[in-house]
Amino acid sequence: MTNRKAARMVAALFRWFEGRIDPFPEQLPEQPPATLWPFVWHFSRPIWRWLVLIAFFSSLIAVFEVTLFAFLGDVVDWLAAADRATFLETEFWQLVWMGAVILLILPVLTLIDSLILHQSVIGNFPMIIRWLGHRYLLRQSMSFYQDEFAGRVATKLLQAALGVRDTLMKAVNVFVYVGVYVFGTLALIASFDVALMVPFLLWLAGYALTLRHYLPLMRDISETQADARSAMTGRIVDSYTNIMTVKLFSHARAEEAYARQSMRDFLTTVHPQMRLVTKLEVILALLN
Repeated sequence: MTNRKAARMVAALFRWFEGRIDPFPEQLPEQPPATLWPFVWHFSRPIWRWLVLIAFFSSLIAVFEVTLFAFLGDVVDWLAAADRATFLETEFWQLVWMGAVILLILPVLTLIDSLILHQSVIGNFPMIIRWLGHRYLLRQSMSFYQDEFAGRVATKLLQAALGVRDTLMKAVNVFVYVGVYVFGTLALIASFDVALMVPFLLWLAGYALTLRHYLPLMRDISETQADARSAMTGRIVDSYTNIMTVKLFSHARAEEAYARQSMRDFLTTVHPQMRLVTKLEVILALLN
C-alpha cells in the first residue's frame, strides 16, 4: 500500500465520522430552558446517541487501564515465585492477552473514542447550537434588538455554543472516565486489603467536599463574568459597527471612556475568579 493510498483511506475515515452529525438540523427553533441542564439537553438531543457512545468507550478505556495495573502486580508476583524454566509456558496465554490489550485493544478503543469525540462531536455540536440559536434569535421582535447591543447578543450565542459543548464533554467523557477509573482503582485496592482503601476514601471525600464548596462559587462568578464579557464585546463591536456615527457626532475620549468602563467591569469579575482558582488548586495540591 502506497503512502498516498493510505493517506486517502485515513482522510476517508475522518470524513465518514465528520459527516455522521448534521450541523444544520431543520427542526423548528424553540425557546431554550432557563436552567442549566435542561438548557444543555435542549441542544444535545440531536446527538444523544453519540454522547452515549463517548461515555461507553471512555468507560471501557478506563476499565482496561485499571486492568493493566492489576496485571503489572501479577507479573511481579509471577517473577518472584515462578520457575524461570517454565514461566513462559505457564503464563503464556496471560501474557498474550495483556499484550493484545496493550498493543491492540486499547489503541483501537482510543482511536474510536477520539474519532467520535473530535471528528463527529467537537466541531458539529457547537455548530448545531449556533444554528438553532441563530434561527431562534432571527425570529425575535425589533424591540428585542433595540434593547440589546448586537455585539452582546452575538457574543452570548457564540459563548453558549462553546460553553454547552465543554460542559457536556466533561460530563460524558472526562467525568465518566475519571469515575470509572476511581472506582476501578478502589476495587483493585480492596482486592489486596480493604484497609488500604481508607486513605483513598478520605482523599475522595476531601476532594468531593472541596468541589462541592468551590464549584457553586465558580459557577456564580462565571455567570457574572459571561454577562460582563458580552457587555464589553457589545460596546466594542457596536462602536465599530456605528463608526460613521461615532466619527461624526462623538469624541474619541468619550468612546474610550465608554469602552474602558466595560473593560473595567469585566476585569472586576476576573480577579475574584482567579482567586478562587488559586485557592482550589492549592487545596487540591495539599489533598494530593
